[in-house]
Amino acid sequence: MTMKDFRIYMRLGHRYVGFFMVGIMLVYSLSGMLLVFRDTDFLKSSKTVKQVVATNLDEKNLAKTLKMKNIDFREQQGDIQLFKDGQYNTKTGEVTYTSKKLPVVLDKMVNFHKAPSKGSMGGLNVLFGMSLLFFVLSSFFLFAPSSKIFKRGLAFVAVGAIVSVILLML
Repeated sequence: MTMKDFRIYMRLGHRYVGFFMVGIMLVYSLSGMLLVFRDTDFLKSSKTVKQVVATNLDEKNLAKTLKMKNIDFREQQGDIQLFKDGQYNTKTGEVTYTSKKLPVVLDKMVNFHKAPSKGSMGGLNVLFGMSLLFFVLSSFFLFAPSSKIFKRGLAFVAVGAIVSVILLML
């Protein structure tokens, strides 16, 4: 196989893998932008949740029971422990808190983006990462190295690499 043939195959692969990945790239780009605002209430709606759990739970066990990341008791008023956005009655087990969630479709997109390796989407995330790596590598074979476009492209690669290193060091 000649280098020209190899470039043609890389070009075809780049094109069709790109077309195949359009949908997932759209989901990742939108959910990635949403994740920038994860520490805000942007697009989230509030819902008051009331439930009864075991009594006399500490912060760690209450968070585990409610499937929350962290609960920090701030103040105690009798049997009531106050925490951010809620309260817990240690005697009766009654918990009232405010839950803030994205709309269902957006929440699913964000969870898809953050999928852990143990989940059902972990393999798909690895496949997506491999596809992006293929895009990066195959782009160097789209044009002949002696062409003006290729040389100009290398300048953009250099600038992009420098900007990436600078951003990583911040």
